Amino acid sequence: MKIKVNTKTKGKAKSYRMVAFTALTLLLTPWYFFLQQCSKPNGRSDSLNTKIQVGVFDGHGDAQTCVWEAVAAIRLDPEMNVRTITSADIAMNVLDSLDALIIPGGGGSRQYLNLGEENHEKIRKFVADGKGAVGICAGAYLFSSTPGYSCLQLNGAKAIDIEHDNRGHGVAKFTLTDDGKRLFPEIADRDTSYVMYYEGPVFINNEADTIAYQTYAVMESDVHEEGNSPKNMTNGKPFFTANRYGKGRVFSSIAHPEATPGMMWMIPRMVRWTLDMPIIEYTSEAVKPDLFEKEILMSVVDLREESKCFDTFLHGTTEQKLEALDWLQSHLSWSAKRWVQGLLYDGSPEVRLRAAKYIADTQYLHYLPDLKAAWLSEQDAETKKEMEVQYFRVLSLLP
Repeated sequence: MKIKVNTKTKGKAKSYRMVAFTALTLLLTPWYFFLQQCSKPNGRSDSLNTKIQVGVFDGHGDAQTCVWEAVAAIRLDPEMNVRTITSADIAMNVLDSLDALIIPGGGGSRQYLNLGEENHEKIRKFVADGKGAVGICAGAYLFSSTPGYSCLQLNGAKAIDIEHDNRGHGVAKFTLTDDGKRLFPEIADRDTSYVMYYEGPVFINNEADTIAYQTYAVMESDVHEEGNSPKNMTNGKPFFTANRYGKGRVFSSIAHPEATPGMMWMIPRMVRWTLDMPIIEYTSEAVKPDLFEKEILMSVVDLREESKCFDTFLHGTTEQKLEALDWLQSHLSWSAKRWVQGLLYDGSPEVRLRAAKYIADTQYLHYLPDLKAAWLSEQDAETKKEMEVQYFRVLSLLP
């Protein structure tokens, strides 16, 4: 039996329901957004997404690997979202959608020029209004108050001995102050810890600046191998500094925890400090401060050997490539991070597997997609099995 429906009456009922729904929506929407605004901790900018929004500056003057590594470090924190931003993005007010900004390594004066004066002011206002900023190496230079240097005057420090800026690099040692031990309890009981340093600024207090910073760690390595740099210049100087700027906070690191296996987690911890947020634990695979127990500063002789490794990867035998990878890993080569990715697709299964292990040992999260592709496309059964292990080692860094 068919039931005849009065379409006119049905249409009126539907219309009434739509009117009622619309009226209820209009009534409740203001309250919804009011509650959202009231629930944001520390005046955070994200309305519907409760995660901390972090932008990593990716502009002319940044070192590409430094950008990659800063992004990878933030990915260790389950409560953070990260994206790269450019000077154009800043000009178009991307900072309004962010909670914290990271200026990575590269060249501070070139970053300054790439940003331009209007964006400089936007960054200062961003921090002064209550947001966070982390400067790493060149970023710390950029945040400094160094006379005669292009900088934003955000951290109250001035760099000295700039004429010997290319002083060298390697795994440097540092010690935490009492403030640093509270921020980084994972290494508070260690007398000395180690992270990668690459020609970072030598800071002292700028007495002419009104900004007062606190030192969270002290540099203990004397880096002077290159550029005719004087001895006893870097050691004893601030390694990590932290300060307030208006309603916001600034953290400056002269070195590269994000480029150091086992220490990448220190970068999101710095971001948390700038936002006055509680610290959280990171995965046991990510927090491994005991991977380095000694200083490894690259000498001029080491730099020549490092350069030979590049030629070996181009023209060497399987055995030579394996030896080169061993040497580069033992020295935590800065340059090798740009060379090893392609070795995942080398003609030799031994080299492919050793490259995968290199990436896993150095926790190079940026190459996770390549590591996965190399594993899935591997034709040698034994190599494929071992590649899977290396892939999941890197994947385990993530929360």
